[in-house]
Amino acid sequence: MLGRFELLGWHDGHLATKTMRVRTHDHGEVIIKIHRSMTAHEQEVHAYRTWTPALADRTPRLLATCETPPAMAVTAVTGSPLTELRLTAQQEQDAFAQAGALLRDLHTASASKHDPRFGTYLAERGTYWLANTTASLTPQQRAQMQTKLTQLASLDIPALTPCHLDFMPRNLMLGRDGILRLIDFEHARYDLAARDLVRITTRVLKQRPDLQNALHSTYGQLTALDEHVIDLCSVIDIASLHAPTRRLP
Repeated sequence: MLGRFELLGWHDGHLATKTMRVRTHDHGEVIIKIHRSMTAHEQEVHAYRTWTPALADRTPRLLATCETPPAMAVTAVTGSPLTELRLTAQQEQDAFAQAGALLRDLHTASASKHDPRFGTYLAERGTYWLANTTASLTPQQRAQMQTKLTQLASLDIPALTPCHLDFMPRNLMLGRDGILRLIDFEHARYDLAARDLVRITTRVLKQRPDLQNALHSTYGQLTALDEHVIDLCSVIDIASLHAPTRRLP
């Protein structure tokens, strides 16, 4: 479906995912991604087919897929990840304002769903990660984290929305045209909207209130429940970050 192409380079991604950058006659530069699992493949393909059209030109475009091996081809977006750019404070704030709009539009890209057992599901995942983490935690810290997971299990869950679940600066590409684009949807699935903000809030925004204000100027302000979800779900992120073998977030 891509026709003849010129190989530009290989990249070994996370947990055995591999990507290949090629130049094609019909589509320009293309990323071919070989997924580490069928689950990751199905999640990413579903996101590109169903949700990313709502983001217009702010994501790659799906070109082709196959199941043996589980792989897909998407258009390569221009620019560099925010983690690799040296930006002024104003440029960073402008980028994070675009990031907030991107996440807002993703969360409303499809109708929400309800699952009254979702809090229990997340708490069970968190308990698994906490039991297997290699992080240096005192018994008191473990007890506090387990208490948060217990609270999560009993939480009155709001609606589930389309989520990216690795919404971090490394997956936000700032193009030469000044447009910020979101890549890497292999974790994407229905989840709590506030959980999409756990990583970027705890790892980036807490240290940069200016970027937090910029992001929420377009995404919207968090409710008390959103902030509670971020606090509770940060346990899952901390525990899984230090697990011997990472799985889906």
